[in-house]
Amino acid sequence: MTLILDGHPFRYEMECLCRLFYPRAKIESVCGEPREEGGGPTVYTGLKKLPEGVRVSARIRINGAEEQASEVLAPGAGREEEERRMSVLLWRLLAGASGCRPKWGVLTGVRPVKLLGRLAAERGEREAARFFREELLVSPEKTALALRTGRNQKEILARNRPDCFSLYIGIPFCPSRCAYCSFVSSSVEKTAPLIPRYVRLLCGEIRRTGEIARGLHLRLQSAYIGGGTPTVLSAEQLSAVMGAVWDGFDLSGCREFTVEAGRPDTVTPERLDAIRAGGATRISINPQTLNDEVLRRIGRRHTTAQTLSAFALARKHGFCNINMDLIAGLPGDSPASFRRTLAGVLALAPESVTVHTLSLKRAARLSQQEEEHPLAADAGAAETMLSDADRALSGKGYSPYYLYRQSRMVGNLENTGWALPGRESLYNVMIMEECQTVLACGAGAVSKLKDPFSDRMERIFNFKYPYEYIGRYGEMMSRKDRVKEFYGGFADRLCGVPQQRG
Repeated sequence: MTLILDGHPFRYEMECLCRLFYPRAKIESVCGEPREEGGGPTVYTGLKKLPEGVRVSARIRINGAEEQASEVLAPGAGREEEERRMSVLLWRLLAGASGCRPKWGVLTGVRPVKLLGRLAAERGEREAARFFREELLVSPEKTALALRTGRNQKEILARNRPDCFSLYIGIPFCPSRCAYCSFVSSSVEKTAPLIPRYVRLLCGEIRRTGEIARGLHLRLQSAYIGGGTPTVLSAEQLSAVMGAVWDGFDLSGCREFTVEAGRPDTVTPERLDAIRAGGATRISINPQTLNDEVLRRIGRRHTTAQTLSAFALARKHGFCNINMDLIAGLPGDSPASFRRTLAGVLALAPESVTVHTLSLKRAARLSQQEEEHPLAADAGAAETMLSDADRALSGKGYSPYYLYRQSRMVGNLENTGWALPGRESLYNVMIMEECQTVLACGAGAVSKLKDPFSDRMERIFNFKYPYEYIGRYGEMMSRKDRVKEFYGGFADRLCGVPQQRG
């Protein structure tokens, strides 16, 4: 697919829109005037200054058929409005050509709930919802979901204080690589020799990060050990990592400490004992599906029986706050099979359930050969699965409390965290709404520094792969000084912040 950009800087936004409808297309973006078009699909987007205002236009030629649309905006509309109106024009043309109408309209960003909240603060909730539906083309059901999620977050967000932060610790190893996965995680079959040294260095990074946080008088509010699959570590290694957290940080005000147990086949009594002794208050056991054939197709080596056993074992070991992850749209799954998975998970009564939509990144093994193919073929089943999840979870007293989206999601849908009252994950809300600093440790981890007195954010990237993390550890550790530099400009203002316990 050729994307022509004429007179405007909205390349990223227009590419994202094209991928909503043709996710497998290889897009070649070119700047300049319209040119003689080749045989493949072509999308033209243009912006031109006129005496009476600004004209935005879009034209598509797909399967030999051509459609176009344009609109003149009043002078002074601004870049944001120009981009939105161009997006709406192109969305409508592509929807007509493909027969697909993505439920989130022209929104391609990760955080629609955050956007809706900002609009509601500026215009009121009713006007914000209208803008979502009519100006951004978001469906009524997705607008309602975003509203529900935002309302459920309010009490959680109110717990934030300028001196609060969250901690993320990454364990980038898995028993095997899932067919849909493109995350920076390595199969232990190939990288097992790296793990002991990785854990030792990680513990050092955790302690150093804690030393910096203490020096700045920052208050740890939530901690999350994720991956990868943290439970590929031995019980002794898990104890070492969690011990480093206690050594480095003051956990007296920590409201939540999550360990992602992840794959059911890695959950053992010894590891659960180590996690519980390490102070975890919440764990996640992630079956993805309770269909064994689907598990086999995606490369997960556990079974439904192992999921049930792992959950029962966690309850036996005293864990009373357990999340379970599911994925809608997995290959070989169906709405009927997904409903059986929902019923099986709800019979276990976990405190929270996170329903993801399959997202196939280019690096994932499941990604099919690049071809120009509308999304509509897969969208219907995934939409049905999410609708069924909404009904089933709502019927059992769960409410949506955080939501995010990713690129190349089946049906341009979403991932939603559902929880029973009082069981919402503080960490998930804080990181998704970007309202506080997240200090991150481990390979592939990214610290996000948030100025509590403005919208300013800064990111500090750790090295991506375990071998880089190990080989360039000293260089990476020197970047930690940027945390002190970031807070240096306003650290004195934190001293007067009222302290909150609990």
